[in-house]
Amino acid sequence: MLPDDWYLTQDVDDFLARAGGFLSSRPALHNTALTDIEKLRADRAAGRDAGVRAFGSFEAGGEVRAIFYLTPRGRLGLTPLSAEQTDTLAARLAGLGHSPAGVVADRDSAGAFAESWRRHTGAARELFWRTHLHRLGTLTAPQPSPEGRGRRTSSKDREQVVRWCREFCVDVGEQHSIDLIDAGSWDDSRFGDRHFTWWESPEGTPVAMAATTSVVGGMVRVDPVYTPARLRGRGYAGAVTVEVSRSALAAGATDVVLFTDPDNPTSNALYQRIGYVRVADFAGYRFSS
Repeated sequence: MLPDDWYLTQDVDDFLARAGGFLSSRPALHNTALTDIEKLRADRAAGRDAGVRAFGSFEAGGEVRAIFYLTPRGRLGLTPLSAEQTDTLAARLAGLGHSPAGVVADRDSAGAFAESWRRHTGAARELFWRTHLHRLGTLTAPQPSPEGRGRRTSSKDREQVVRWCREFCVDVGEQHSIDLIDAGSWDDSRFGDRHFTWWESPEGTPVAMAATTSVVGGMVRVDPVYTPARLRGRGYAGAVTVEVSRSALAAGATDVVLFTDPDNPTSNALYQRIGYVRVADFAGYRFSS
């Protein structure tokens, strides 16, 4: 136990026994934590334990009020914390010898932790990710809807799925995922556990793609959505997003979410038209000595 009621463990099952209910209590806001921690749990259960990691829950009044987790690759994830709480956490993690490579959280918590980490360790910080979080309200199919249909991909589609995911990563500058794909480490990439769907033309040719996570804590995240450049502007992205969103609801999801680039007004407007509502802003910072 740390001061200020932080409970730390390296055992993901122990952590989930304490904090799983808290994570599921706000599945949209906690969506990255839910999927990241589920992947760590599944990797451990499958014997793919990647080494040192840490989990912590902030407990007050007999309830979990916030959590953090540190992945084997050094990414620190947080649920919302006050500036005072992030400062205490930064000091304790530094004192225990942890060295996160970066932090991802809601915008205020990420910024507060990055500043606290700079003060306590001298590490420089670099903002590398800004995003809007949207949650699905009332799903509304785009009008007019493009011709074609949705189809879940199968093993025979894998080569094209991988190729399109790499193209997506090039578009958004996601170098780490490009490196994993090029190294043949698809399962280790963030796409390895996704469920993919095509939007196909009436002739059966894929013209757009969307993927979803599995249901975790009642939440499904749509990620990524991709249309090749030559096929954009025809409504395919909206159609395939509606398709996977409808499937997520049918699978029992209570919260269907997605992230959008604040600098892309076209995609933000598209998702709002089909029923997604902006609920929070997130940010990521890298640390360097």
